[in-house]
Amino acid sequence: MAAGIISVGLSLTGNGAPSLAALAVAGGLWLVLAADFTARWYGDRGRFRAEADTPAALTAVAATTVLGARLSMAGWRPVAVVLLAAAVLLWPWLMHSVVRHWRRGSPGAAFLVCVATQGLAVLAAVLAADTRSDWLARAALVAFCLGLLLYAEALVRFDFREVLHGAGDHWVAGGALAICALAGSKLTASPVWAGPVHDALRVATLATLGLSLTWYAVLLAAEAASPRPRYDIRRWATVFPLGMTATACLSAAGPTGVGPLRPLGEVLLWIAVAAWLLTFAALVRTHPGAPRGGGPAAG
Repeated sequence: MAAGIISVGLSLTGNGAPSLAALAVAGGLWLVLAADFTARWYGDRGRFRAEADTPAALTAVAATTVLGARLSMAGWRPVAVVLLAAAVLLWPWLMHSVVRHWRRGSPGAAFLVCVATQGLAVLAAVLAADTRSDWLARAALVAFCLGLLLYAEALVRFDFREVLHGAGDHWVAGGALAICALAGSKLTASPVWAGPVHDALRVATLATLGLSLTWYAVLLAAEAASPRPRYDIRRWATVFPLGMTATACLSAAGPTGVGPLRPLGEVLLWIAVAAWLLTFAALVRTHPGAPRGGGPAAG
């Protein structure tokens, strides 16, 4: 997920070669995730069911939609359509498993219920624009609205002590709002919506982006107040929100008419790239012979 959204951001800023390199990493990691998903389904059904009950399982949906959106940007529309179909099939089953086991005092990974749903909205909106499909744009709007509701529900259950003590996935609290803003920007840019609906989408995009940037500042201040230098696999769930916030700024600048969002997004993008590289270096230093394994928003 982290490599995928950084690839999208690099593409939006005209950095073609680094974007393709990040896309190759994202594609490779997605294939590893898919192989692991399939192996556990056939080889260890009990463990598979247990892990499907946790919010981290929704990274399967989120990662698929992020990769699909980037491939659609690259002109691989048929593959993106297949990935959207796969994500749509996975979403209700995994969402049902996760929601059944929701509890209060949840870590930041709980916000993946919103991230996965808004991932569907983003990919559907991107493909709707590519294919000029009104029904797909309407489906994206439904997913967008549902994602906002799921964010509110996850926020109620979030353990706010994670802001000072979380191992990395607490950043998804802000990243989930960023993907809401990204989905909103894609819908705002769609010619399907005009008049009051277009205005409402623009306001929703700017509101969620503003809240995401507020979370960014709060979480950054918390990291300074309570440093957590030791590597943890959940640190990849920090990189993804950093990249998502940058990409949301870049994507929202045009449709909302707020030009300064673009230079802000460019600055935030390079922060996200640096965070990806530092996290990867920490992984290699901690686990020689890495990369291996996965986690929330891994890679």
